[in-house]
Amino acid sequence: RIMAETIDATPAGERDVASSIGVTQLMYILHALAPFTMWTLAVVAMIVGLVKRDDVRGTWLDSHYAWMSRTFWWGLLLAVVAWTVFWVLGLLTLGIGMAVLWVLPVAVVIWYLYRVIKGWLALNDRKPIG
Repeated sequence: RIMAETIDATPAGERDVASSIGVTQLMYILHALAPFTMWTLAVVAMIVGLVKRDDVRGTWLDSHYAWMSRTFWWGLLLAVVAWTVFWVLGLLTLGIGMAVLWVLPVAVVIWYLYRVIKGWLALNDRKPIG
């Protein structure tokens, strides 16, 4: 008996990604809940993304993994800057500045959630993002 080899003739960008859509949905859920868990779930989502990224490489889902990664890393940078400004200027003004500067960290959370929702909506429409 000779066993026939199966060759996937589907171009990389058109591979069946149905099984990976659920994982990507889960990652968006984790990112959406992250601000309410002190960003712990964002770290979990990033680890899942690192482990599963090769499964979607070259497909339209790959853009979602890149989008979430950029959102995470830019969000981290913006959060560090926002909290640094909050504390440094807040303490320099003897706490008076904190009454106004709380807007900075809140703006980072809003920006983060906007990016998560925008990506999630594109995923639900089965479209790439970015």
